[in-house]
Amino acid sequence: MNSDLKLFKWVVILLALPLGLAIFGGDSFRYPCQDPANWDKEMCKLPTCDVTRTCPEHIFKGQRDPRLGPPKDGEAETSPMKPAVSIPQDNKGCK
Repeated sequence: MNSDLKLFKWVVILLALPLGLAIFGGDSFRYPCQDPANWDKEMCKLPTCDVTRTCPEHIFKGQRDPRLGPPKDGEAETSPMKPAVSIPQDNKGCK
């Protein structure tokens, strides 16, 4: 009976820990330049961020940050980068 209570306590702790982190963890970013509030700071502008490849252009790979919503009128909408895939044009030599 004592071991069942001990197991129950561990299960509760292991379930509560990730839930607590998810609820109270706040909004965090892996890189400081992912946060739109930092885009105007020197650390997120070229050439400083180019060394570590953490510029917004590098992080989002040419795509618009989805948290900003749809582009406003007059803003250029960037298209996603094309994949570098080579498609054979001629299959005459293959059998």
